[in-house]
Amino acid sequence: MSSPDLAEAPVAAAPSPARTSPGPALAAAMLGFALITLDTSVVNVALPAIGADLRTGMSGLQWVVDAYTLAFAALLLSSGALADRVGASRAYGIGSVAFVLASAACGLAPGLPALLAARAVQGVAAAVMLPASLALVREAYGDPVRRARAVSLWAAGGTVAVALGPVAGGALTTAWSWRGIFFVNLPLGLLALALLSRVARSQRRPAPLDLPGQLTAMAALGALTFAAIEGGTEAWWALALAGVSFAAFLLIETRRRHPVVPLGLFRNRTVAVAVAAGSANSVAFYGMLFVFSLFFQQVLGLSALAAGLMFLPMTGLLAGVNILSARVAARYGARLPIVLGQAVAVAGLLGLLTVDAHTSRVAQALLLVPLALGAGFSLPPLIASMMEAVPADRAGTAAGLLNAVRQTAGALAIAVFGSLAAASMESALRTSLLISAALLALTTLLSLRLPGRRGR
Repeated sequence: MSSPDLAEAPVAAAPSPARTSPGPALAAAMLGFALITLDTSVVNVALPAIGADLRTGMSGLQWVVDAYTLAFAALLLSSGALADRVGASRAYGIGSVAFVLASAACGLAPGLPALLAARAVQGVAAAVMLPASLALVREAYGDPVRRARAVSLWAAGGTVAVALGPVAGGALTTAWSWRGIFFVNLPLGLLALALLSRVARSQRRPAPLDLPGQLTAMAALGALTFAAIEGGTEAWWALALAGVSFAAFLLIETRRRHPVVPLGLFRNRTVAVAVAAGSANSVAFYGMLFVFSLFFQQVLGLSALAAGLMFLPMTGLLAGVNILSARVAARYGARLPIVLGQAVAVAGLLGLLTVDAHTSRVAQALLLVPLALGAGFSLPPLIASMMEAVPADRAGTAAGLLNAVRQTAGALAIAVFGSLAAASMESALRTSLLISAALLALTTLLSLRLPGRRGR
């Protein structure tokens, strides 16, 4: 949703004493992370234009978003270990080149199949870049205090990208074409590579890879999303494949010495609640970005730019809310902002039930704000409490798990809500709001079981 949810990416790189000027490493990492985050939000407002140009229906538009998100989510489970094995700077360079080339392929795509293939490559590249970008920051700053400040700046790059994504996507689509949202990645990606050339090469570290676990997880996630998007007879076969793949994944993970997902983590109550609450947060935030992007354009008849501007009050507050949340958690403990934030988000979702085609544009934009306030307020302390609940040597794995599950939850939300929208846009809006509110209400109650300040 916002950048702090990735501030503990799955990587454990040791600082390098060879760095003399950490600025290029930080700038390259911030730019790469901003590009990755931008691509999770910039596409939504361009979907109607993509559909009209490529003559595709709702299922095609869902895949435009989910081809990226699923590849990104699934590979996050292993990408930290990969970055360690090849070295953070090499992994970041490889991922950046692939991301730039895939973005060009997206912009030049002659039809939907080519666009979806390029989007999947974008997602793979993003998964490689993410942990490597944070590793570059950690390697560049040996002093823990300076490193913490640098990580905050790195995270801020993602928050700004989330805020600007809908507006940038709308502006490029309206002034140029939907293809512009992908072509804009080219100069930014090349700038990141130029900055990387000024960064010392990272050391390689031995890190085990769980390829069977990774592959079965990907198969399960892909099949489940296919069933949700496509429906029909094929959905039953896809669900069966998802079930078999998931059972195989669980069996593999119980027998691997170095599993990609240590199942024992879920015996920790804080971890289990954090994963559940983080997933509900993603369903609400990413699901509403998707649904309201379509509602603003297909029902209200707004341009892509106008639709993007409707999200600006909502996304523009995220950075400030994240900072306030951290301060409240430091003073009162994590449970208070986690519970309060989710409760505000639930209230916001229920308030959005009043929105219809006759609601004023100002009221619609303002009614989206409580959702962002609540989600942005609850997420940073949720992640922090999860990191504190696991041993230090499992922190990266736990963070990778949380981020992967959150991205997957967002992808599934788009799959389900998009399928509802294909039948009736206004009915889908109500149903998706109720589903999101119910999930967040449930995780709000579960969050009451988190330890308070004295128990942390």
